[in-house]
Amino acid sequence: MPQTFESKTDNVDGKYAIVVSRYNENITRRLHDGAMATLVDAGINEDDIVVAWVPGAWELPIVAKEFVASRQYAGVICLGAVIKGETTHDLYINTQVANSLGNLSLEYELPIGFGLLTCQSMEQAMNRAGGTVGNKGEEAAKAVLETLSVMRQVADANNG
Repeated sequence: MPQTFESKTDNVDGKYAIVVSRYNENITRRLHDGAMATLVDAGINEDDIVVAWVPGAWELPIVAKEFVASRQYAGVICLGAVIKGETTHDLYINTQVANSLGNLSLEYELPIGFGLLTCQSMEQAMNRAGGTVGNKGEEAAKAVLETLSVMRQVADANNG
C-alpha cells in the first residue's frame, strides 16, 4: 500500500503574513476578510497573523519576499485584483506577479497563496470576492494551510 499524504488544515501552527493590494480595495478588502477568517477558523491566533497593505498587485512579490526571507512565517498569502482595462497592461502585471510569487515559493520552500484575481470585469471580481464563485481569499489561505500540512508530513516521513 502506498504511503499517502493528505492535505489537511492541521499541523499548521506558526505565524502567517497576508499581503494585500489597496488597488481595487472594494474587492481586496473582501479577499482579506476571507483569508483572515480561514486562518482563524483553522486555529491560528490573530496575534500570529500580520497584514501588509501595498499600493497595487505589482508590489505584492517584493513585500512577500520580505516576509519569506525573514524565515519567521509558516506561509504568506498574497491578495489582489487586476481587472482588464482598455490595454494589455493587466497581462504584464498578472504574468510578472504570478511568476515572481511562484519562484519565491520554490526558492524559499514556503507556501505562498496566490489570491490575485485576474478578471475581465468588476462583476467577475465581485463574484470571486465572496459572490457566486466563492471567496478566493479564503481559497488562497486554505491552500497555504493544506500545502504546509502536506509539506510537514513529507518532511516528517523523510526524517523518520
